[in-house]
Amino acid sequence: MKHIVLTGGGTAGHVTPNIAMIPALREAGYKISYIGSYDGIEKKLIEELDIPYYGISSGKLRRYFDVKNFTDPFRVLKGFHEAKKLLKQLKPDIIFSKGGFVTVPVVIAAKKCKIPAIIHESDMTPGLANKLCIPSAVKVCCNFPETVKSLPAEKAVLTGTPIRKELLSGDKEAGRRFCGFSSDKPVLMVIGGSLGAASVNEHIRSILPELLKEFQVVHLCGKGKTDETLTGTEGYVQYEYIKNELADLFALSDIVISRAGANAICEISALHKPNLLIPLSANASRGDQILNARSFERQGFSMVLEEEEITDKKLLDSIRNLYSNRHSYEKAMGEGKQMDSIHHILSLIQEAAK
Repeated sequence: MKHIVLTGGGTAGHVTPNIAMIPALREAGYKISYIGSYDGIEKKLIEELDIPYYGISSGKLRRYFDVKNFTDPFRVLKGFHEAKKLLKQLKPDIIFSKGGFVTVPVVIAAKKCKIPAIIHESDMTPGLANKLCIPSAVKVCCNFPETVKSLPAEKAVLTGTPIRKELLSGDKEAGRRFCGFSSDKPVLMVIGGSLGAASVNEHIRSILPELLKEFQVVHLCGKGKTDETLTGTEGYVQYEYIKNELADLFALSDIVISRAGANAICEISALHKPNLLIPLSANASRGDQILNARSFERQGFSMVLEEEEITDKKLLDSIRNLYSNRHSYEKAMGEGKQMDSIHHILSLIQEAAK
C-alpha cells in the first residue's frame, strides 16, 4: 500500500484542496497522513476526517519588519528537524503540499529524505512559501494559465484546483429551510473567507436596509465577526463559518460576493455562480488576490471592485449590475474549461510515487 503525506495550513484555502483530494486518494488505495502546524485551522479540519495528524513548529516568513522576524527562523528550523524525523518514521512514498508556511520545512525535509514532493500553487504568482519549496519539488501544479510562465518549465503543470465533490451537489430547498428564507426574493451570499473580511462586512451592513428591499442575504462573516444587533433581521442571516451546509447555501444563492482567494473563486466558478470579487488590497497582502480577480474578470467570470474604491453607492450599484447581468457571467463560466483537477493531480502523484 502506497503512503502519502499531505501538508498545508494557515487558512482554510490551504486545507480544502487537500480535503478534496482525500476521497480519490482513498479510492486509489493510499494510506494518508497529514503534517500541519501544532494548532492551525487544518488540525481540526483533518482530525474530523479520521486521518493521523502530526503537528510541527511553524514560523511565518515576512517581507516586512516585525519583531517575530527574529524568532520565526528558529521556529522554521525546529519545524525542519521535526519534519525530517517524522518523515523517517512515517516513510511515505510521496508528499503533496498545498502551501502555507508550515509546508516549507516539510517539503525541504522531503528532498533531504529523497521523498518526491508535488506542490500546488493556487494563486497567479507563487507565494513566498511555495517559492522556497519549488527547488525541492518534482512538480508544481497551478490554477492559472498565466502562472505556468513564471515556473520552471520542466516542473509546471496546469491542473486547476481540486474542488470538493460535495459542493457540486447542494440542495437549494434545504438551503432555503436552513436560512428560513422565502422564495419571493433572490439570494445574495457574502463570503469573507475563513478569516473573515472586516471591511467587506462593514460595507454590507451599512447598505443592508437598501439591500433587503431587493435581496435576501446570507452573510458568512468569519470567526468573531457577527453583529448581534442584526440577529433576527428578516431576510438576513449571519454565520461565522459554515461547513456542512455550504453546498446547500451555494445552491440557494443567485449571486455571490467574495474575497479573491484562489480556492474560493475556483469553487465559485465551478458552481457557475455570478460573482463580485473584492480582493484583499495590496497594502494588506502581496497583491495576489488582485491578480487572481483580474484574471477571472478577463475571462468574463467575475466582476471586480477593489477595496480602496468601495463606497456604499458603488457597492450597491455593482450588486444590482451583477444581478441584472447574471446570465452573461453564468454563460462565460459554463463555457470555461473546467479541468478534472483531482484526477489530473492523482495521476501526477501516482507517477512520482513510482
